[in-house]
Amino acid sequence: MKKVTTLTLLIAMCASLAHAQIGDHRNDFAIGVNGGYVLSNVAFLPKVTQTFHGGPTGGLSVRYVCEKYFNTICSIYGEVNYAQIGWKENIIDRNEQPVINPTTGVAEHFQRNMTYLQVPVFAHLAWGREQKGMQFFFQAGPQFGLHITDKAVKNFDLDDRNITDRVNQVIRQDTMAVENKIDYGIAAGIGMEYSHPKMGHLLLEARYYYGLGNIYKDSKRDYFSTSRFSNIVLKLTYLFDITRTKRER
Repeated sequence: MKKVTTLTLLIAMCASLAHAQIGDHRNDFAIGVNGGYVLSNVAFLPKVTQTFHGGPTGGLSVRYVCEKYFNTICSIYGEVNYAQIGWKENIIDRNEQPVINPTTGVAEHFQRNMTYLQVPVFAHLAWGREQKGMQFFFQAGPQFGLHITDKAVKNFDLDDRNITDRVNQVIRQDTMAVENKIDYGIAAGIGMEYSHPKMGHLLLEARYYYGLGNIYKDSKRDYFSTSRFSNIVLKLTYLFDITRTKRER
């Protein structure tokens, strides 16, 4: 219930910006593309030791600027992205050394590459020059994801892995299929934007996503009580104006 309430409040915050009429009205609409790199992992309980999984992300972006309230430029910003996320296991022994597979003689490696379609919807607040120059922005809101595909990348046979030497012997996740295809959570980011009336808008952003949903079922009889994503994203976005009703004075 708390998760649903949090998402509802964030959606309401985003929607309220679109109807705000308190400040100086805007009616500016822009579309574009974005691309970047995402570092991800999954918070498992029971715990699975991990390092960050890296993968590309990119897609389409839209922004509607609805108001300038004092010095704050208020917008609704959304994306539809392809993202490769997942987890990468840190397979070590009690001395924090890599676990060696007895058959291959090399350190064991396992990661899960998962493709998601992600749709964040943000309240976007910015301060600075609107049409020509730099501005700083903060944005936050809900994000929804749809699991499309996944693939395990490993250098050992699952029946021949070295369990004995592992400090973390939780392995159920290696063979479990994703049970909850819909992912949801909260994302927030900060960044800088450069705008030019003829060239458009270039945005550089660092973003964090905290998942609220589990990829595996989490009832008392299920193995994992928690299996939530978290993502760190660095991305570059280019937007060009479709309508622009307010120019820099």
